[in-house]
Amino acid sequence: MEKLFEYSNKLIKEADTSFLRYMYAEINWQSRMIGLIGPRGVGKTTLVLQYIKQNLNPSETLYVTAEDFYFVDNRITTLAETFAKYGGKYLFIDEIHKYKDWAKELKLIYDYHKDLKVVFTGSSVLDIKKGASDLSRRAVIYNMQGLSFREYLMLFHKIPAKTYSLEEIVKHKVEISDLKRPLPLFADYLKRGYYPFALEEDFEIRLGQIINQTLENDIPMYADMNVATGRKLKQLLAIISKSAPFKPNMSKIAEMLSASRNNISDYCLYIEEAGMIAQLRDNTGGIRGLGKVDKIYLDNTNLIYNLAEDTSNIGNIRETFFLNQMRVKYDVFSSPVADFLIDNSTFEVGGKNKGQKQIKEVDNGYIVKDDIEYGFLNVIPLWQLGLTY
Repeated sequence: MEKLFEYSNKLIKEADTSFLRYMYAEINWQSRMIGLIGPRGVGKTTLVLQYIKQNLNPSETLYVTAEDFYFVDNRITTLAETFAKYGGKYLFIDEIHKYKDWAKELKLIYDYHKDLKVVFTGSSVLDIKKGASDLSRRAVIYNMQGLSFREYLMLFHKIPAKTYSLEEIVKHKVEISDLKRPLPLFADYLKRGYYPFALEEDFEIRLGQIINQTLENDIPMYADMNVATGRKLKQLLAIISKSAPFKPNMSKIAEMLSASRNNISDYCLYIEEAGMIAQLRDNTGGIRGLGKVDKIYLDNTNLIYNLAEDTSNIGNIRETFFLNQMRVKYDVFSSPVADFLIDNSTFEVGGKNKGQKQIKEVDNGYIVKDDIEYGFLNVIPLWQLGLTY
């Protein structure tokens, strides 16, 4: 355990706290058990280390990763018991999905160690969600996504901006005094601004590795798939990346993949849960996830540039950005007359020459335009929708 403390203290000491993600302020850190989940690479580990560094006593706190060799011969329950005996109060377990039967053991820790607070993170959203249902009465689960355009401005360019609600944005309340020319920075964000690790070298290579690890390891491992099926996931993502926004024809896709039609919607759900695609549904169900899938997008614009470099379509990029940024705070549905529906407002997304035709018959209709700096009347600049979180 001494080595675990040594490693923990080293990482906490090295944590940079100059920039905090949106989720930092949204988590109720007083809860006895907290789960922080989300796709690979969005900054979950950094966030928990920042919290420890800023708020906790290192002598009462232990950060471990479930990938550590310690867990080859030791159980998490044993670690928690020993840690609690020595006066430990805060246990942070990273990459929890790498540990077998993690949900069962976390349940025991929660029930047996009332004075111990546990925070766990997981990248494989699929398995975490499966396990989270077992922990539903015990753990509070938070789902974190990549950087907003607002966060990118601060992290990459030291330009501070406050968050704005959608209502404030459509009423043209946005003011960022340090941002003179938003469009060149917005174009850069679309290509490499969603993942915090883009500040480091070899961004494209690392993003490619994350895509491969997710499709070849994470999903097959937790959905009990064989290697051949894992390969089909890669083929499916390739089809989506070349055709998005993609109106799903399950029979046609099944034929292309030599797979059963019934499996295709499951594959899409797996890839969505793992943070690689986003499925836009209609609002027939009225609750998120119950409507029919109308279109399939890649999850964020950085993935488009990585996967569909030669075939990327600017209209697809704009719509992907809108859906990706809006879904954090709002339920986004497909619109029967335009692109998107949020509450009772309709949004049509396009370039600076986009007309009003699609929304002229609807109340609360807005045109969201790329390539403009400022809004007017019912016309909203696309970049401003990246300021909601």
